[in-house]
Amino acid sequence: MTLADTLDVQTIDLTPRIGTEIRTDIETLLSGAIAPRIRALLEERGVIAFRALNMTDEEQIGFTKTLGTFAHEEGEGEGVYKITMDSRENPMAEYLKGAFYWHIDGTSSKVPILASIMSSRRLAPVGGETEFCNTYAAYDDLPEAEKKALDNVKVVHAVSASQLYVTPEPSYAKWKMWQSRGSNTLPLVWKHRSGRKSLVLGSTAQYVVGMNPNDSMDLLVRLRDWATQPQFVYRHEWTLGDLVIWDNTGTMHRALAYDFDSGRMMHRTKLEGEEAFG
Repeated sequence: MTLADTLDVQTIDLTPRIGTEIRTDIETLLSGAIAPRIRALLEERGVIAFRALNMTDEEQIGFTKTLGTFAHEEGEGEGVYKITMDSRENPMAEYLKGAFYWHIDGTSSKVPILASIMSSRRLAPVGGETEFCNTYAAYDDLPEAEKKALDNVKVVHAVSASQLYVTPEPSYAKWKMWQSRGSNTLPLVWKHRSGRKSLVLGSTAQYVVGMNPNDSMDLLVRLRDWATQPQFVYRHEWTLGDLVIWDNTGTMHRALAYDFDSGRMMHRTKLEGEEAFG
């Protein structure tokens, strides 16, 4: 019997296809004793929620390190990243508006982050929930003929595609700035080293390689609609002090609308990626 076997840890599935709540205490999480169990559940269930933990920033950073390699935010040190629409607290607030559309983080990278860990520090009075969809389950439920048809399809992803959701008529200067972030060609079906497969979709998906624009958009919208059906989705309704982890390699996520002046504040840490899109 291991230490993890003796600890008082309760798990509750939040929906049949995605999301599990773990009930335990901060001391147990910081010990790392159940980190392997959390990692296994994360891959299996996509989203892990802890209610009203009220971790400090230092505790969240320490907990993140028990799960893998801590990922630094671009240009920042080893700290939490503030998710807020208040530009006084986050100069990149305008860019974060893309989070209100279904997406996978890191589609501009060869190796995307493994997971994000986010805690609630201030809540919006109305709205601000976060939705997640299981892109493993969405792939698994496709008809076999469609799985074969999609097996080798490639999709170009770009920051410019996601930002057009936020600003449909950008200035030319803004458009060129978005384009400077480049693009990345990724498989539509991610063949994971585990043997499982998931769909790579979301607002950064610009077009399908070798397909005319109308047919390309038709496919991407249809598959996004498929992957975000209720049976594949978990909606987290935040309470103060909650902490949620999601598997960035097997889910998409989005924030739901809220008043940008509400003061809503989330603190995020991330885990370095361990597997390239393949």
